[in-house]
Amino acid sequence: MKQTLNIRIVYLLVALVLPASAVLAQTKPATPPNIILIMVDDMGYSDLGAYGSEINTPNIDRLAYEGLRLREFYNNSICAPTRASLLTGQYPHKAGVGYFDVNLGSPPYQGFLNRESPTLGEVLRKGGYRTLLSGKWHVGNDSLSWPRQRGFDRFFGVIGGGANYFNTDPMPLGGRAYPVVILEDNKRYKPATNDYYFTDEITNHAVQFLDEQRSSQTTGNTRPFFLYLAYTAPHWPLQARPEDIAKYKGKYNQGWDVLRAQRLAQQVKLGLITQQQADAAAVRDAEIPDWNNLTYEQKDLWQRKMEVFAAMLTRADEGVGQVLDKLKAIGQDQNTLVVFISDNGAPAEDVAHRGPRAANNKGPVGTAGSFESQGKNWSYVSNTPFRSFKGFAYEGGISSPFIAWYPSKIKAGRIAKGTAHLIDLAPTFYELAGVSYPATLNGTTPHALPGRSLTSLLFGGEQVQRDEPIFWERAGNRAVRRGKWKLVSIYPSYQWELYDLEADRGETQNVASRNPLVVDQLSRLYFEWAARNGVVDYDTIKPATPLLPQRTGARASVNE
Repeated sequence: MKQTLNIRIVYLLVALVLPASAVLAQTKPATPPNIILIMVDDMGYSDLGAYGSEINTPNIDRLAYEGLRLREFYNNSICAPTRASLLTGQYPHKAGVGYFDVNLGSPPYQGFLNRESPTLGEVLRKGGYRTLLSGKWHVGNDSLSWPRQRGFDRFFGVIGGGANYFNTDPMPLGGRAYPVVILEDNKRYKPATNDYYFTDEITNHAVQFLDEQRSSQTTGNTRPFFLYLAYTAPHWPLQARPEDIAKYKGKYNQGWDVLRAQRLAQQVKLGLITQQQADAAAVRDAEIPDWNNLTYEQKDLWQRKMEVFAAMLTRADEGVGQVLDKLKAIGQDQNTLVVFISDNGAPAEDVAHRGPRAANNKGPVGTAGSFESQGKNWSYVSNTPFRSFKGFAYEGGISSPFIAWYPSKIKAGRIAKGTAHLIDLAPTFYELAGVSYPATLNGTTPHALPGRSLTSLLFGGEQVQRDEPIFWERAGNRAVRRGKWKLVSIYPSYQWELYDLEADRGETQNVASRNPLVVDQLSRLYFEWAARNGVVDYDTIKPATPLLPQRTGARASVNE
């Protein structure tokens, strides 16, 4: 009798633990998968069809509907620090890019990746992968820090933060014209024809690299590959092919308020947010005008901007489709994990009317001679349902779509909470690849990885379990996320705000005064993290000319 009871207890315990472990065992690949990591630039949380948008993105949406979407995935609010974490699995200061790709005089702010932070390319290549990069680098301008010197077998793209789309002319920034360095491996690249469009070049080289992968396989080389596909689109300058712009003619004549309401409703319908969260969505920025108060000429200009922005994103989506088609053509579509994210929220920059850029804006919006951005008026829509913009630590600056696609391994149509961060991708890829993170590399001892593998989450198991919160600091903007709580302060203020993100991801109700113990606990953890990562008071290292405006202009939240 006692033996029978013990057996039943064992069976019960097995039944309780089987679902997550069984799912993981049944879906985790038996052989190392290929990995494609796709990142777009300056795209907001709601700009994909699968995240609530009217923009036509069928190929990326296919990945979403056939794979997994996360409601909560975080970046570092701006280009270079995001890429530092993405490529190394480190917080940006630990990797050497705590501010941007400029050297502010100390190792955490040196502006290029340090050797103690191995890249995905270095670790995966050491583990037997062929490593490929097409697109934007932005984590080291000196040739010693270029992709081929940091672990990538093939590279095409721009070394710095951006480029014109129809030519390789210098980019105006801060009163100077900065050369645009576009490389093919380590050689300068010059367009061969007048049909050059940078998004297409990024796609074409990615497809070329996959063709080379097929050629190597036919000669007996069975190495898996890692492809990092880093589009600059839809980052300004707003420039798109006329036929793409034409697809959106008249699409935005209702203005930003109507469009944001439509996206909110679609996000609820898709199951990305609850109706309660939609009702608590961030209010319109005080500096964004009422659409109905604009003149006809103003409306025409703003419509054109969003038409071009949408066209740029659609062209990148078509590129994703070409890469997926090539993946199938080389017979690797069933053994490839594809992950899609954006590097930060949509921006508030109005580049056509700031400093020397105004004089450089020489053509209609969307053409090769124009230099425009969508501005905060449309970025308010792109970042639905969140508050604020690129460069800031509110949800609108640090939230990204996250899509993972892996046929027969990831269940189609899943939406999970996630609460994951860029630092989680490196341990995820290394676990799936069966590659050990090195104890030493090229005579250097790497920093330990702070992130957590998302493998169980991808394959239907439990949420990410963390020993400590997620942290942010960039240009004096600080934040901590633990559980439902988010602590945040926006430079130049150092006053902490506290939000319950389960009920209020729009960050409209500051509950710091009602929860002083939570504020104290999270702020203590923040300062401990800052000390470990070399974060310093922004006022001590602030450049003479900040790269971005230092206030969001957003309407203040309610303090309770």
